[in-house]
Amino acid sequence: MPESREPSPTASVDAAREQRHAAREQQFAAREQQFAAREQQFAELRPLIEGRTIAVGVCAGIASYKVCSVVSALAQCGAQVTVAMTADAQRFVTPLVFQSLSGRAVIASPWESASPADPQHIRIASAVDLYLIAPCTMDMLARLAGGRCDDAVSLLAASIDRSRAPVLLAPSMNEAMWRQPATQRNLATLRDDGFAVLDPASGWQACRSIGPGRLPEPDELLGAISESLRGRAAP
Repeated sequence: MPESREPSPTASVDAAREQRHAAREQQFAAREQQFAAREQQFAELRPLIEGRTIAVGVCAGIASYKVCSVVSALAQCGAQVTVAMTADAQRFVTPLVFQSLSGRAVIASPWESASPADPQHIRIASAVDLYLIAPCTMDMLARLAGGRCDDAVSLLAASIDRSRAPVLLAPSMNEAMWRQPATQRNLATLRDDGFAVLDPASGWQACRSIGPGRLPEPDELLGAISESLRGRAAP
């Protein structure tokens, strides 16, 4: 029988190099596909978003990182985006991040304004075409259902005429909190009051629970925004 030969060290190195090269090519191809899909999504969103004035309210929750992608996409599609944040939301994502993504100042407190004579929440509320609150926590649902407006996010919501501009709520919380009777009562009240409530996703949560309460993915939030604006006259 012929004597078997082990592959030479050079051949092994060349084979490993080719495998790495092939893996990089696959990664580049996947990124190009993702980029093309993103461009297609923007092309579909832009006619509905461009020129619109959109406010985004951010509450305290780990899912607030998803809202960064939403704000960035809205800005890239030509919307004027103003972000309002609760004090605790700023523990998860800083106002500077949203200011950089939106290109506009963030409302971080009801008491801060560029001009003391400027009631900024009224000015912004009268100009918005849509207001998205995401993540909308159990606490924020209770505030809105009870008519409270003692933070930047709820104050802006209280100042918007919902017959003119839709207010979308994207709840996000632990699955046990989602199932609480108080949460379900507040959701029913808010729907009756004219708020649009987006159903949360179900799955693994940061608290190591599994169930309903996950904030929808950025693409789903963008889809909900575009659907809400569809058919509404542009400014």
